[in-house]
Amino acid sequence: MHDRAAAAVRGLAESPSPWAIPWPCIHEFVAVVTHPRVYDPPSTLEEAIGQVDAWAESPSLVVLGESPDHWTRLRRLLVSGHATGGRVHDARVAAICLSHGVRMLWTADRDFSRFPELSVANPLVG
Repeated sequence: MHDRAAAAVRGLAESPSPWAIPWPCIHEFVAVVTHPRVYDPPSTLEEAIGQVDAWAESPSLVVLGESPDHWTRLRRLLVSGHATGGRVHDARVAAICLSHGVRMLWTADRDFSRFPELSVANPLVG
């Protein structure tokens, strides 16, 4: 699975077409890959930072953050998606993507189906 994910992201990074990562996903990436209960052994902080730095070198990467209308969009997604607990994070990512006109979110997380305004695909299957 790791090889397939690495190839998919490498394809984005090496393409001239724009691609994006929301800031919350970068935070989550660093948190997950350095967590000793998720990976044994976990990545070191230096390795995680190095990976983010490598992505940042892609000239076609756009890093996305909250826009001025973030609360309005997030509130609507929280209510329509019945997002509570950990799903609030998913609603935040969806709101950021939608605010920036993202057409497709790559994720293996099926919880994003709660937000039909955002198209999702799992690049690790099929």
